[in-house]
Order: sequence, then C-alpha cells, then structure tokens
Amino acid sequence: MTAIDPRPTLNAPDDDPYLWLEDVEGERALAWTTSQSARTLEHFGGTRFEHDRDALTAIFDRPDRIPMITRRGQYVYNFWQDARNPRGLWRRTTLAAYTKADPQWEILFDLDALAAGDGEDWVWGGASLEPERGQRAVLHLSRGGSDAVVHREFDLASLSLVGDGFNLPEAKGDIDWLDPDTLLLSSALGDGMATRSGYARTVRLWKRGADPLTAPIIFETGSESLGVSGHLDRTAESERLWFIEEPAYFEAIGRIGDRSGPKIQIDLPWDAWWDVFGDWLAVKPCKPWTVGGTTHAADALIGISLSSFIAGERGFGTLFEPGDRRSLQSFFWNDGKLIISYLVNLVPRFEVFTPGRQEWTRRALDTVPAEGTVRLWPLDREDHETNGKVLVSAQDPITPPQLLLFDLNAAPPLGAPVILKRAPENFDASGLVVTRHEAVSTDGEMIPYTQVGPADGNGDAPVHLTAYGGFGMSLLPSYNSSLGKLWLERGGTSVVANIRGGGEFGTRWHKAGRREGKRLAHDDFAAVAADLVQRGITRPSRIAAEGGSNGGLLIANMLIRYPERFGALFCTLPLIDMRRYTKLFGAGGIDEYGDPDKPEDWTFLKEMSAYHAAAPGQRYPPILLATTKRDDRVHPGHARKMAAKLQVLGYPAYFYEPDAGGHSYGKNNRERAAFIALGNNFLRSAIGWQADRVR
Repeated sequence: MTAIDPRPTLNAPDDDPYLWLEDVEGERALAWTTSQSARTLEHFGGTRFEHDRDALTAIFDRPDRIPMITRRGQYVYNFWQDARNPRGLWRRTTLAAYTKADPQWEILFDLDALAAGDGEDWVWGGASLEPERGQRAVLHLSRGGSDAVVHREFDLASLSLVGDGFNLPEAKGDIDWLDPDTLLLSSALGDGMATRSGYARTVRLWKRGADPLTAPIIFETGSESLGVSGHLDRTAESERLWFIEEPAYFEAIGRIGDRSGPKIQIDLPWDAWWDVFGDWLAVKPCKPWTVGGTTHAADALIGISLSSFIAGERGFGTLFEPGDRRSLQSFFWNDGKLIISYLVNLVPRFEVFTPGRQEWTRRALDTVPAEGTVRLWPLDREDHETNGKVLVSAQDPITPPQLLLFDLNAAPPLGAPVILKRAPENFDASGLVVTRHEAVSTDGEMIPYTQVGPADGNGDAPVHLTAYGGFGMSLLPSYNSSLGKLWLERGGTSVVANIRGGGEFGTRWHKAGRREGKRLAHDDFAAVAADLVQRGITRPSRIAAEGGSNGGLLIANMLIRYPERFGALFCTLPLIDMRRYTKLFGAGGIDEYGDPDKPEDWTFLKEMSAYHAAAPGQRYPPILLATTKRDDRVHPGHARKMAAKLQVLGYPAYFYEPDAGGHSYGKNNRERAAFIALGNNFLRSAIGWQADRVR
C-alpha cells in the first residue's frame, strides 16, 4: 500500500497533510487509490458480491423495463442501455409504435461503436435536435461521465457525424439552435470564458463554419457569477431570445433580446422561480414579495401577461397559496396551459390553469394517480411543440413504476390517463408494508420518514437509512430495485427521511437546512435513527446509513457527530473537506453551505467539516467512502483525503474509486451494479447481517 503522511490531525484549518490526494491523475495519488480499491474489493468482493452485482446487472439490463421517451416532431426518442449495448443506443420510433408491447426502433447512433472507434471512454450526455428541419443534432459526449462534454454534430439522414460541423472540444456548457446554421453557445471553452465556478461566462453567436473561439460574444457576466446561458423562445410571436444570468446557485436574472444581445431585463426577484409561454408569465417568489400594493407570500404562485408586466402592470393573479405542509413542487407550461404539482403533507396533487385577461381558470387533475410518488412532465421536448399531452409516472416503494399518457385538452370530465408501459417487478415485495412516521429533532421540529419492511418490528431489524437534505430537492420514496433486491427481499427494512434542506415543505424547509442550518439537517437524520430504536424497530448497531453528494456530507457528519447511532456508513461522491470545497466543488455551493474564506462562515462550516473534526480515540463505526476518478462536480479529493486520515487515525475506513462514472455510480449498467452491490455488501457485513436466506 502506498505510504501516506503519518500526521493524524490537522492542527490548523489549512494544515492539510493529504493535499496530494487532490491531484486527480497524480501518479502517487492513483497508486494509492488503486491499492485502496483493491483492498476494499478483497474484503467485500468475492462470491456474494459477484452474485449481487450480476443480479442487479440483469435487472438494469431487463428488456421489459420502461424506455423513457421525449417527443420531437413525429418521433419519440429514447436512449437505451443493455447487456449488448452497455454504453447505449440513441433511437426513435413513433408514439403509436411505442404503445405496442414490442415497438420497432430506428437506431440512430451507437455509442459503443463510437467509443471503440475513437478509443475514448464515451458516456452519453444527451442530444440537442435542430427543431426547424429536424435533420441535424448536436450530441453531448462525456469522457467517463464528467460534467464537461464534447459536442459533435450528427446528421440524421446519413446517420453519421459531421466532420466539419458544430463540433466543440471538451468543456462545461451547452448550445441552443437558432436556425440550421446558427447556435447560441454558452461554454466555458477558451481563455477567460469560465466563471470561478467553472461554468460559461459568456453567450456567443456561433455561425456554421466559424471558429467557436472567435464567435462574437453577445452577452457576458463577471467571473464571480455562477454562469450564463441563452436560448430561443419559440412560443413567442416573433423571434425572442432569453439570456439567463445566475449570480449565485439560487438566483437567476432574465433578459429578453435578439441576436445582437439582451435588450430588456425582467424585473423579478433574483431568487424567484419563473417560466414563460407566449405572452404569459408565472412566478413563484421564494420570499414575501410586495409589488403593485400587494404582498405575495413566499412559495405562492402568481401569474400575469408578460407584455403587460414589461409595460409596468403589476396586478398578478394568485394561482396557488402555500401552507405549513402544503408546498409547490414544480410547474410547467404545455400548449398554453400551466400545470402545477404540489404536496399536501407529502401527498401529491396536481392542477392545470388556463390564463386569461380577466382571470385564470383552474381545474384539478383529479384523475391523475394521487398516491405514492407521482410526477408529471411534457411529452414534447420543445414548449412550442406541446399539444396538451403529458407523461405521468406513478410508483411507491413496493409497486413498480407505471408510465401513463394524459391529455390536458380532453373534453371534461377528463378521463383517466392511458397506461403506456409498466415496469416489471424486480424483487419479491410480499409481506412488506409501507408506513409513515415522524421523529422529533433537536429543536422540536417533526421530521417525517417513510419505512418499508416487515409488518412486525423485532427490535433487531437490519435497517438501511438514507436522506439528502440539500439544495431544495425533495427526496420522495420510490421503487428502488437495488435496495429491494439486496435488502428488502432478504428481510431487511429501508427508511427514507425527509430532513431539512430539502424542498418537501417549500422554501422554509430548505432554508432551515442551509448554511448554519445544515447542522440542524444532520440532527434531523440522527433523530430518525434514534426514533427507529425508540419505536422498537432496531438497535443502533443494526442501522446502516447511506448518502451521496450532499448526502455524503450528511453521512460524514454522522460518523463524527453521532457515531453511537449507527452500525455502518456508506458515503458516496461526498463533500467532506468544507475548508477547501470551493476549490474542488467550485463557488456554486456557497449559497447552500457558506464561504469558508469568510471568517464568519468558517465559524459554522468548521463544525460540519468532518475532515477537520475527525479526531483520535473515538468510537467511529465502519465506513466505506466511494467516489469516481471522473467526478468533476464534487471532486474525488474529498473521499480520498477523509479515508486516508481515518485510516491513519486507526479507524475501520475503506475506500473505493472506479475510473468512470462522473458524479454517478458508473457509465454502464454493470459498473453501476458493481458500485451498489459493493456498498450493500459492506453495509451488511459491518452490521453483522449475513442475509444468506431470502424471506
């Protein structure tokens, strides 16, 4: 094993003896990661791991799983991976054909063939189809799953790459078609073109045949902003370009313009959510907003004519009012109608609004499934192509997903959605029950959680506990084939906690778990673990907790702050070193976590920086820290350094780092299966659960 610096502690915030592990491709660092990964596979690989990996791979490769689609013109498009096509195929068919049990697909692009021919570790990042003629697309290709992508133009008639087309070297950013010969380019490619967060600082007008590095800049921001983007709004009567500047992660400034640049700034709060269709504007303020003599509550949804708003009118109509546990989750336009999704104490509800000059008409979508986890989104990729068709996904932890098609323009009373596809059952759910509970956190806040497992708790249940708690993202219980196969089917119990920092109960819930409140979010998770013991479900040594990315920060803090409440921890793709996270993750996380370069922020950040807080002589439970070499979003240095420090301190800490995956578990189904199977085998072993026999 590669030797590491023996100093076990960080005597000062910037005293970092393991800094060399941040060198992603460094020879010494790679020798260490290779040795560590081999050690972890030696301990937790073997026959059981291989069996689980193969079982999950077979599930992920099932030919009867739901192929997710989006419509462009006369076709629906899908990207598909299976055992024969591990990197994947981009393909299309018609909606009528898709509704059949075994649709015939036209294969457009074979990523495995390209990777073999190029000798590159290509991972699919999506495709931007030119909407005017539909004959060309720009493919987004990632090396190993990184966020930075290579752009390659593709001809859909000849099914070949365009050698002299819109091709762009690797960089973070995106494009949007203006016409067949012009793109809006929002890319960090080029000297001085990236913000300090690593995203695009400019929007350029890129003409076919021109050098993208010399394409004229039509909008730019300073390096302190998070980034900028531009797109063409085809729902307007004439050509309307939007230029979006993000000063920070939760802020956006919208400007309307043309091919010469922005002309009008839309006078909305920077932290508001908003969306436009044609001449209609919908806005969700994230804090109380007084405008036109009326104060609109945080998380309300209000609407107005866009042209009237630009002219100075401020008489918004109120579409949605939030409550303590009644929170707007999303809204989108379809064929001039606004569809909203909200939760009432975590139960899904949906409504559709049709805008009008005098008032907006409201209609409840009460024929859409209203139990479990339900999501609605447009069938069509482009707003201007929408015709009232929306897709619906419905599932719960023991019921596989269904994909349904719903027509908003059907004459009332609206009929039930049509089932397009049903996912197969991937684990035996017999005897399992789904229940909701609440735990009391340190400040008295009630923290909901969903439990799945046998009906009768025996005080010794092997529990898999997870949460996210960040960036206003809601984590709702779903059908998890991996957990079902490797945990529930074998007699275990799984728990999903809705801790603060998420968006389950709106902006209030998110803000309570941001910055200095992040500590409260971590308290919430520990409170759920304690509640499971108090209710007689299990004991601490049988609780295995897992979290990734922001959830990895959570898990690292459980190790340091609440080690007595857990038997094992699986920490994936994590942030951990909160002193240097802005150097690794970028400045985009400052709004969520705080700025470690400001003394007042470091005061609370150091309390959640598990890398600094880890100390000798504690009773830390076993932990597996796993990342990927190609994670250019969070950076593998966090997991590497934490594992190194814990090992020098003498703790049972393991490390795993495959080459590919980016900020995910792998580039193909087998790699994802191996990552998950290894983590679960570690957790089961660490809590003393053999799980040899299925229920």
